[in-house]
Amino acid sequence: MIHQRPPRIPNGLTVLDTYCCSGGMAMGYYLAGFDVVGVDIDPQPHYPFTFVQGDAIEYIRAHGHEYDLGHGSPPCQLYTPLNAYNHKVYPDLIAPTRAAFEAVGLPYVIENVEAAAPELRDPALLCGPMFGLKVYRHRLFETNFPLTSPGHPKHIERCTRNGYLPTPEKPFMSIHGGKHSRAWQRAACDAMGMPWIKVPEDARMERIQLGIREVCEAIPPSYARWIGRQFLAAQPLQEAA
Repeated sequence: MIHQRPPRIPNGLTVLDTYCCSGGMAMGYYLAGFDVVGVDIDPQPHYPFTFVQGDAIEYIRAHGHEYDLGHGSPPCQLYTPLNAYNHKVYPDLIAPTRAAFEAVGLPYVIENVEAAAPELRDPALLCGPMFGLKVYRHRLFETNFPLTSPGHPKHIERCTRNGYLPTPEKPFMSIHGGKHSRAWQRAACDAMGMPWIKVPEDARMERIQLGIREVCEAIPPSYARWIGRQFLAAQPLQEAA
């Protein structure tokens, strides 16, 4: 848990955040006013909200009806260009995740990389500069409620090579996996807007490696805050009692 959460105005609704990793999307939904519960098959020691370790699809089918909105970020490795070279076997979970959300009648968001576009239904694209972030990070979002994207600024700013810190000449970061430094991980957290997963200044190598993996797999909270607000705007007004 983070020690101090940013201020927000609660909206009384809850989000089920599946394949949650370290909680980038979770924090965005929280800032939009939702309470959040995360589910992941692996331990997530730095997830900032209530966490359940377990199978995402099983949990959706068993408990999805208890929530107001579902979010799923199924593993993306199957769809990434890198898989054309390493030929590893990865799970294909976009369709099963959608089916689980639909089975319990839950409004949902499914996120994945651009290469997964053929598997997604009419997805919207979000990117860092849409929200003032200094990172180019395209992600697609399928929803079963109306979702639009902000204006997409052109990619005119220069970007550092992966593993390098930003400079005045190259102010945008490349945030991908690798054997990076503690300073790089902390700078990447700043670029993504995820201070709660910054590794401590005195962190040992194992903790640094975990922090690098967390930030490289993350989605900036600004994306989920935008989505959460659009979901709220799409809800019918409640009549006064």
